Amino acid sequence: MKAIAVVGAQWGDEGKGKVVDYLAASFDYSARYGGGHNAGHTVIINDHKFVLQLIPCGILRLGKKAIIGAGVVVDPAALVAEVDSIRKGGIDVEGRLFLSNRAHLIFPYHRELEKSAEAARGPHRIGTTSRGIGPAYEDKMARCGLRVCDLMDEERFARKLRRVLEEKDALSRSCFGQPLETVGILEAYRELGARIRGFVTDTSALVNCALAEGKSILFEGAQGTMLDIDHGTYPYVTSSSATAGGACTGLGISPTRVTGVIGVTKAYTTRVGGGPFPTEMPELEAQAVRDRGKEYGAVTGRPRRCGWLDLVMLRYAIQINGINSLVVTKLDVFDTQREIQVCVGYRYKGSRLSEMPAEVEVLAEVTPEYKTLPGWQAATDHIRAANELPRAASDYLKFVSDSLGTEIGMISTGPERDATIIPTGTKLASWL
Repeated sequence: MKAIAVVGAQWGDEGKGKVVDYLAASFDYSARYGGGHNAGHTVIINDHKFVLQLIPCGILRLGKKAIIGAGVVVDPAALVAEVDSIRKGGIDVEGRLFLSNRAHLIFPYHRELEKSAEAARGPHRIGTTSRGIGPAYEDKMARCGLRVCDLMDEERFARKLRRVLEEKDALSRSCFGQPLETVGILEAYRELGARIRGFVTDTSALVNCALAEGKSILFEGAQGTMLDIDHGTYPYVTSSSATAGGACTGLGISPTRVTGVIGVTKAYTTRVGGGPFPTEMPELEAQAVRDRGKEYGAVTGRPRRCGWLDLVMLRYAIQINGINSLVVTKLDVFDTQREIQVCVGYRYKGSRLSEMPAEVEVLAEVTPEYKTLPGWQAATDHIRAANELPRAASDYLKFVSDSLGTEIGMISTGPERDATIIPTGTKLASWL
């Protein structure tokens, strides 16, 4: 049995889309276990760019199957649009895409309430995408959410939706002084329900049966470890479990089913929205990296904040997720860099911290300790073998691997599928 979880080891946007797409060729299924359509995975195939927000990247591999698990919150309009988009790109999804009947739904009122809440926070806003992800998870935990299985029964769905709309309208009037826009929601969702009906099934049963039959499954996470609702830089986090443990709760499988964990990190660090960022570069330097790395959101287009690689964060991610192998993406972005800094520790009020601080107020005030390494100042985007990398690039990767005590099992030097290096003798290589 081969059941491998792929997780982001930073604040998301690490390039998991390309990594999952590459790995999916060696797996029967790819299964998304958390998040919503605020997470964009970009995959380039033969110069055609696919931006997938809900559907696992494995769907782009001929004959492979893709699962959207119960831990995902689904905007059915976004899902239908995504299905239509990849069909136009020549990808057939019939009999290959499966949607959990237990997944919770996102509604227009979730977006309205999220925008109002963000505006009310003023300078303390979190920096959400305002796609309704957080409010949908709030309803899930408050036990007033509607699920895909409700949408499959028109009478039950209408009854539940009317009750929820009354509650949300009262909430909007009370908290934000304005009524909720509810016109046309029932009719629109009935039509959307008909469009997605053919994908709906009990995905927990599907995954467990597939594993029992010896099928291989790639568990695809969204966002990154530092955005995890429990273990990230709270409150500047997402609303779901973005760590490897989320694969179990989000797909309905036992922890004993997961046979390995791959962590994805850039050669540097980025984050979007508010919150502390110890290794953030000065803006002039950050803009240069941003432009070289095309660091703009695949979904929102927002510019990403850029900083040096943070080994304190990566050690924490390895600990939380049990990462067996690291993927380093965007190594080529540093091809013109004369010197590269790597954060090897934090100091707070004169003392070296031994653990990742829980308080964002502390993290915002830490002083990073840096190790300066020479850049390679040579092109790597054409290299496909580890032994062909410039010496300084190999030394950079070795320093990271040795410092973390974890292998680097894949190196990405560009967005294309073939811009990938798999060093021999690694755990990751054995999973392919």
